Amino acid sequence: MRGLISFLYGVAAYAAGFAALLYFIGFSANLIVPRSVDIGPAASWPVALGVDLLLIALFGVQHSVMARRGFKRWWSRMVPEAVERSTYVVATSIVLALLFFFWRPIPAPLLWKVDGGAGAALLWGLFGLGCVLVLLSSFLINHFELFGLQQVYARLTQRPMPAAEFRTPLLYRHVRHPLYFGLLLSLWAVPVMSAGRALFALGLSAYILIGIGFEERDLVRQFGERYRSYQQRVGMLIPRMAPSESAPSEKPSAKTHTR
Repeated sequence: MRGLISFLYGVAAYAAGFAALLYFIGFSANLIVPRSVDIGPAASWPVALGVDLLLIALFGVQHSVMARRGFKRWWSRMVPEAVERSTYVVATSIVLALLFFFWRPIPAPLLWKVDGGAGAALLWGLFGLGCVLVLLSSFLINHFELFGLQQVYARLTQRPMPAAEFRTPLLYRHVRHPLYFGLLLSLWAVPVMSAGRALFALGLSAYILIGIGFEERDLVRQFGERYRSYQQRVGMLIPRMAPSESAPSEKPSAKTHTR
C-alpha cells in the first residue's frame, strides 16, 4: 500500500514538475502564458528589483541546498528515500510557482530589440535549440530518475535502484553540462531583452555557474579520478566538435546532479 501511495505521489510530482518546466519556457520567452518575465503587475523599479532578486535567490537556495548530499542524508530521516527526489521536484515546482506569480516586470530600459527578419528568426531558433537541448539532456541522464518517477516505480515493484553509473553518451562527450548549456542559450537568445529579462537571465546564469561548482564537487567525491580525468578532457559549457579518442563511454548518473 505504501508503495502505491509513493508511486501516485511520484506521478503527481512529475506532472507538477513538467508543468512548471513548460510554464518556465513560456514565462522566460513571453509566450502564451498570462504572466511572464515582461507581463505582470506593475511596480516601481526599486520594489520590482527587490522582489525579483529575492525570488531568484529563493530559487537558487532551494534548488542547490536540497540537492546537496548532506541535506539529502538529513532529509531522508524524515522522508522515505523513494520519494526524496519527488519531494525535491514538488519543492522546486512550488518555488517556481511563487516566482511566476510574484515576479514584477521591469520593462525599461531595453538592452536590445530585434524586430522581425533574419535576426529575430535566428534568435528564436537558438532559443528553441536551447529548449531542445535541455529536454534531450534530461533523457540522456535518465529523465525519469531526474524527476523521481524511477525511484517510486522501483519501490512499487519492489526492485532495487540500479547503482550509479558514469557514462558519456552523445552530448556528454563534447560538454560536461549540456543541460545547463541549453538553459543558458534559452535565457539569452531572445529578440527583446528588457531590464527585467536581463535580471532574470543574469540571476539564473549566476545560479547555474554556482550550481555547477557544487555539482562537480559532489561528482569528484563520488567518482574520484575518473571524473577529474573527464573534467580535463571535456569542456564545462563550451562544446567540443569531436570527442577525445581516449574518452571512455562514461557519464555521471542523474542521481548525482544538482537538478
